[in-house]
Amino acid sequence: MNFKNAFIQKADNNTLQKAVQYRLDNLTKPQGSLGRLEEMVLQYCLATDSEDAIIRRKKCFVFAADHGITDEKVTPFPREVTVQMVLNMLSGGAAVTVMCANSGVECSVVNMGVDGVFDPHPRLIERSIGRGTRNFHSEAAMSDAECCKAIDAGYWLGIETDADICAIGEMGIGNSSSASALYSMLLGTDAVLTVGKGTGADGALLERKRRVIAESLSIHFGQWDGTPFDAIRRVGGFEIAAMTGFIIGCAAKRIPVVIDGFIASVSALCALKMYPDIYGYLFWGHTSNEQFHKAALDSIEVKPVLNLGMRLGEGTGAVLAMTIIEQALNCYHQMASFGSAGVSNRDN
Repeated sequence: MNFKNAFIQKADNNTLQKAVQYRLDNLTKPQGSLGRLEEMVLQYCLATDSEDAIIRRKKCFVFAADHGITDEKVTPFPREVTVQMVLNMLSGGAAVTVMCANSGVECSVVNMGVDGVFDPHPRLIERSIGRGTRNFHSEAAMSDAECCKAIDAGYWLGIETDADICAIGEMGIGNSSSASALYSMLLGTDAVLTVGKGTGADGALLERKRRVIAESLSIHFGQWDGTPFDAIRRVGGFEIAAMTGFIIGCAAKRIPVVIDGFIASVSALCALKMYPDIYGYLFWGHTSNEQFHKAALDSIEVKPVLNLGMRLGEGTGAVLAMTIIEQALNCYHQMASFGSAGVSNRDN
């Protein structure tokens, strides 16, 4: 069994949906007054196939890898920042680890292919495929075998997790270039629209980044077989591949996943194109301020939980959104019903 033959059960059950809705409607509040929180409760219960689904254990996985496309000088930060930021995360100094530490979320960093060597650490999961992908401006980012191995690594991590809900994020200098190229391939959108600032490219550097991605796409489009797998293999990253597999694995286990921003969302898009029934297992954490993210989310008709102008990545938006989803479930379980509280319901 691997990601290629996963069984994903569609997250719909009419009987369960009616039971959850009835319970929501009988809490001490006007019907529907908790707005989208009620939608989150319904989605979570359907995903987990339980009227009494609760969130006890929350986890965040930050997938990290380096990218050969950085050889083309498309980012203002040097490649070694990936290693440095992984170390920062492991020491608790990154934004995502601060958020996790203060919201009861267990945070792990998954080394999928960082160009560096790390000492063992309790929050570090080693699944490295290699020390970065190849430069997709001149060749495919990875081989078939490497791509399979990366997606499978994420898939089995999802299968083996014991969380009630997971957030995913990423770290990798150059990965916004990979994500932009993937969006262009999967959605048929010009690089001028999909390529944004990433870690801060602007002016001449942004124009260079767009030109490099456009040239890369002209190389790969004619050879692409049309599948999300081959798109990842050609222009993706090891961490993007692993997040795709992780989503598939979690959905196979009926574990909801909160997607972070621009880069994590392209992994979710790949997973959806492989298994459309994954749709009901995904919460979209936020709308990133990165160019094209809103358009990408609109194209698949999803409603993110938050829109705070963020574009950091790491899983920060997903962790924030997870807290809101948890509070929605808390209301569902802990609010009194009209009957139990002795409060008169509206007249029928």
